[in-house]
Amino acid sequence: MSAERLRDLLIGVDVGTYSSKGVLTTLEGEIVAQHVVPHGISVPRHGQVEQDADAVWWADVVTILRALLREPDTAGRVAGVACSAIGPTLLPLNAEGQPLRPGILYGVDTRAQAQINALNAELGEAAILAHSGMALTSQATGPKIRWLREHEPDVWAQARTLTSAGSYLVFRLTGEHVIDHHTGAHVMPLYDPRARTWTARFAASVLGDRGLEVLPRLAWSDERAGQVTAAAAAETGLRPGTPVAVGTVDALAEGLSVGAARPGDLMVMYGSSTFFILTQERPTPDPRVWSVGGAFVGQVNLAAGMSTTGSLTRWIVDEFAREQDTAAAYDELFTQAAALPPGADGLLMLPYFSGERTPVNDSRARGVVAGLTLSHTRAHLFRAALEGVGFGIRHNLDALRDLGADVRRVVAVGGGTKGGTWLQIVSDITGQVQAVPRVTVGASYGDAFLAGLAAGALTRDDLDRWVQPGPPVTPDAATRAEYDRLYGLYRALYPATRDIVHAL
Repeated sequence: MSAERLRDLLIGVDVGTYSSKGVLTTLEGEIVAQHVVPHGISVPRHGQVEQDADAVWWADVVTILRALLREPDTAGRVAGVACSAIGPTLLPLNAEGQPLRPGILYGVDTRAQAQINALNAELGEAAILAHSGMALTSQATGPKIRWLREHEPDVWAQARTLTSAGSYLVFRLTGEHVIDHHTGAHVMPLYDPRARTWTARFAASVLGDRGLEVLPRLAWSDERAGQVTAAAAAETGLRPGTPVAVGTVDALAEGLSVGAARPGDLMVMYGSSTFFILTQERPTPDPRVWSVGGAFVGQVNLAAGMSTTGSLTRWIVDEFAREQDTAAAYDELFTQAAALPPGADGLLMLPYFSGERTPVNDSRARGVVAGLTLSHTRAHLFRAALEGVGFGIRHNLDALRDLGADVRRVVAVGGGTKGGTWLQIVSDITGQVQAVPRVTVGASYGDAFLAGLAAGALTRDDLDRWVQPGPPVTPDAATRAEYDRLYGLYRALYPATRDIVHAL
């Protein structure tokens, strides 16, 4: 049997906000091995959220790859590898490709609000929307590039490449600077979604006297970025020459992992934050959401995101159940919350604990708990958090439908789907059936599929046999009237408290 025929395995690695995960699969999508590495985030000051590119992102990938390749001869059977990562992020590199500072994270990092305001004033909000298909928010990388130029001139002077987390991993594996179109679209207003290329139209306002050559080459997620170098092979255990896919952000890879890849499919990712990706065939510009490139040629995505989801429930566990084992505390709180009625006995929460992204796009928003009394317990607070996220999801679904988006199927994925309690609450609040795959591995599984595409070992039609559907989550009609009433109060709570919160 030839060496080529022995290449029957694929590797996907995802670097998330609080952990990284890798998976080794067969070409049929069967799981051979998995490995997880936990990590943290750095918050040097309010509104700034960072991670170290080498000590976290790359170190996690090396650890995971060595764990997956532990068995003899496994590396020689790997047909391809792909990585995804949190995004959009900003990482400046020097001429040698070394990070000059920690990576600046996605929309949870709100440091560049002044730069957003300045760009809107200089270029015009309407002009930016018409050009980019979305408004500038904390999710956009362009304002953060300008923040770097204005606040860290020493770093800026040394920067030769401005890359993202996933693209940095590809660079470490292949030596190539390449970024996928989905991530690139968030480097606004430097990306032209019609021509699908970088544009110099607004470059001076973001890059100053630098040119577009500081940005990585654009490509599609399933294209081949390059191959594993000898140096990367020595670190990771991969074979030199192994094909490496361009890859993408974690949320898009997560959508692929559950088969949400056809027009009308909406993925809702219940992670540290909530991310929505609707696959469609035409762009729909709107300031409330993000219009970005899809995973494959000819596709576009409408995307949206809430800043705090799993990070909110984690905060409650960390602060109000710190004496318990974390897993046991989660189990207990979910059980207690499930026993409470809709509305958590008069408690209503705005889950804007790190500002909010879509559809309110307010980096200065803060969490609000309304109706708190001495009779409420931590279980009530936990239930209010679950419902607050549910109301936020409904708000985003309403925004998508208001602009004419065709949502045909909702697929739920992520850590928040475990156990079913949160999913049931969200279905009850939204009135939306949610499809849940029988087995959910996460974004790394979608990465493995991208690796197969880039290596030429799979076609897009193979996704159907990789993903097996499980029982759907159906709304309980008995709760609808009460949740409709509470949703009206939820929508009224933000404008009623916004000015007070902004003044704090």
